[in-house]
Amino acid sequence: MKGINLVVAMLFVSRGFATDVLTPEKIEADIKLEELERNLWNLNRIGAENGGNRAFGLPGYKASMDYVLERAVTRFHPEYDTYVQPFNHTFAQVLSISVTGPEGEAVDVVPLIYNPGTDAAGIEAPLIDTPVDDARGSACFEDQWAGIDASNKLALVKRGTCPISDKLKLAKAHGALGVIMYNNAPGIPSSATLGAENVGLLVPIGTIQQAVGETWKARLAAGETLTVALQIDAEFDTRETWNIIAETKAGSPDNVIMLGAHLDSVQAGPGVNDDGSGSSALIELMTAFRTYTGFANKVRFAWWGAEESGLIGSLHYTSSLAPEEADRIRFYFNYDMIGSPAPQFAVYTGDNPGDLSGAQPLKDYLIEAGRDAYFGSFGSSSDYVGFLELGIPSSGIFTGAGAPTDPCYHLACDTISNVDLEALTTNAKAAGVVAARMALSLEGVPPRNKTTLNPRGKNHIRAQFDKWKRATEHASAEKSCSHKEKSTV
Repeated sequence: MKGINLVVAMLFVSRGFATDVLTPEKIEADIKLEELERNLWNLNRIGAENGGNRAFGLPGYKASMDYVLERAVTRFHPEYDTYVQPFNHTFAQVLSISVTGPEGEAVDVVPLIYNPGTDAAGIEAPLIDTPVDDARGSACFEDQWAGIDASNKLALVKRGTCPISDKLKLAKAHGALGVIMYNNAPGIPSSATLGAENVGLLVPIGTIQQAVGETWKARLAAGETLTVALQIDAEFDTRETWNIIAETKAGSPDNVIMLGAHLDSVQAGPGVNDDGSGSSALIELMTAFRTYTGFANKVRFAWWGAEESGLIGSLHYTSSLAPEEADRIRFYFNYDMIGSPAPQFAVYTGDNPGDLSGAQPLKDYLIEAGRDAYFGSFGSSSDYVGFLELGIPSSGIFTGAGAPTDPCYHLACDTISNVDLEALTTNAKAAGVVAARMALSLEGVPPRNKTTLNPRGKNHIRAQFDKWKRATEHASAEKSCSHKEKSTV
């Protein structure tokens, strides 16, 4: 009997059945730097083995999903209910891009997501300058184009402030064949999305380094005529992708604490900080929570798809929620870029008074851990957007994008060496401690604000998807590489 009992006990432990009561301190202790690093190493490997990225619509994203699902489903099925939520979206990829300067020199150029293509011959045309306005944003408003005839020319535009798509629409309206946009900071320009809703509405663009653009601007100001060539081979179609949702079986289904991170990268790199850092933290938190009992409330983990294409996965999820399902999500935490190499420690809080019920304990933990944490405002560029629209109290941690916090933001160098592991570990522990407290008690956490502080609310989310649906239909009709015989998108 002793032998049988020992075997049973060993099986019980090896299968990871929860036998211990949950406390925030136990979750904190379970988060290990080495395990977070192991996940990052694997996500970096997945990128390296799949064309250098883990982007929506490409093999690296599917491999990243398999990595998460191996743990969530294969190993953790006894403790978690996990499902994959599919959705379709417009996929775009630049197969090749080149800019040739006035003296015939090759110029370094960065493609953007949903970058329009040219025909096979490309565009060769004189450059025309546009005014710089760093306060409002250059070439962002109609009055900034007054007196500029860009017909049959390439417009030279400075990056910054306003959506790039606004610059391109104005350039097109003033007759430009395309845009050469120079960066607003030294170094390699980071990638950005032009938005699937703008497919077919924009002129082609090549994004170059600041020094080159400023040199050309000075030469134009001196009266020179500069002819530049832009050539882009781009493809567009519709592809399926997925969110992963894993929820503890323990806890009340009427009270859910939700943590999210996007699993995709940009096409330019493997996205180990953006957002392998948040994805790794969620993997380890999922691993830790499974070993405990005593949950009053459920904990739900989400790995979002197609965030880099415009928050598509999280907006699909939030737009699909029935009102009673939204009511059950008592708090949402967003963890996007939480291991930047020169980190700041911004804790999100917004206009919803309920945000502070999660934001304050995150900030308190970070300060006690010796980090100079502060409250920062929500923007519109990460997966909290849909939750804010629904009035769900929300917070999260953000350690910075772009120089100086993360000079490799949206670049090929966002690899395993681009993460501050100590910062990531501190942030993952903070996330775990606060989530555990809420799993035990929601005292002080108000219900969803059904009046919706942002008047756009769910109708706005649905309107966004109507635009994306039209863009998808347009891309499906064109469905081509821009250098093939079919028409250029």
